[in-house]
Amino acid sequence: MTGRPHILVVGGAGYIGSHMVKDLLRAGYAVTVLDDLSRGHREMVGDAELIEGDLGNTEILRRIFRAQPVDAVMHFAAHSLVGESVEKPLAYYRNNVARTIELLDSMLTHGVTRFIFSSTAAVYGEPNSVPIDEDHPCQPTNPYGASKRAVERLLADCAPGSGLNYVSLRYFNAAGADTSGTLGERHRPETHLIPLVLQVATGQRDAIRIYGTDYPTPDGTCLRDYVHVSDLTQAHLLALESLIRGSGNAVYNLGNSKGYSVREVIEAARQVTGHDIPVIEAPRRAGDPAVLIADSSRIRRVLGWRPVYEDLSSIIGTAWLWHQREARSA
Repeated sequence: MTGRPHILVVGGAGYIGSHMVKDLLRAGYAVTVLDDLSRGHREMVGDAELIEGDLGNTEILRRIFRAQPVDAVMHFAAHSLVGESVEKPLAYYRNNVARTIELLDSMLTHGVTRFIFSSTAAVYGEPNSVPIDEDHPCQPTNPYGASKRAVERLLADCAPGSGLNYVSLRYFNAAGADTSGTLGERHRPETHLIPLVLQVATGQRDAIRIYGTDYPTPDGTCLRDYVHVSDLTQAHLLALESLIRGSGNAVYNLGNSKGYSVREVIEAARQVTGHDIPVIEAPRRAGDPAVLIADSSRIRRVLGWRPVYEDLSSIIGTAWLWHQREARSA
């Protein structure tokens, strides 16, 4: 490999993808972004080349792979709303599985064999035990998790005969924002707890709903493992470096291995923002496990990953910078 490695970031205008693009550029990589902008935002791509289009568009993919050598592909373009996946399973299988097949087929046709896949803890379904390691049975309980698991199976099946080298990274709860305050979480609609809580602090919402207060946890609310988006991107950089060195295929959990309850998140947000955050208690939602905490010891041991943002207040603090900026521009 000569010159700067060239990385194709599919879905690079979205939340995690845009942070990845910034960190790749900072690390000296050349970057091309492919994004249809249906859920991403053009201004978040920064100085990277942006090609507007669908990850399954074979003509666009052919042009990208023929224009210049691509050394690796990172895939952040999945649809990722659990509730929506239940309502529209075909759309999730079409985008998350069928279009990924087209992407992989085009990659391999053009001799591109390094692939980093954004997977999810949703592949595990209801956990049998916590913390959850990578050998825990995968029994997803919704089409979103099932579509991600289908791609993981596809990667494992393709690799032996095609020369494909891949890393699959199973995120737990991605959160936070770039410390510059210029990148952050902007979803329409928003479904993630931390941004919803912070939208109450900015006055964009009246209150935050707690779905279920009778779980078998210390305060009765669900426990979740929050991992900062910049720690996620650092894990991707380590995975990329490992593939460039010729390492074999791997699956890793990405989490802080600590659980915080819904009430703890709300209280931490009150402390960070200085705002009262009213709460409305509501019944449980179907399919919400009581506890989801990662065992991320494998990636720490094998790739040397060390999260920088391990406490809840620092994660929320970076998100607060972003959400104040968003509220001012609304």
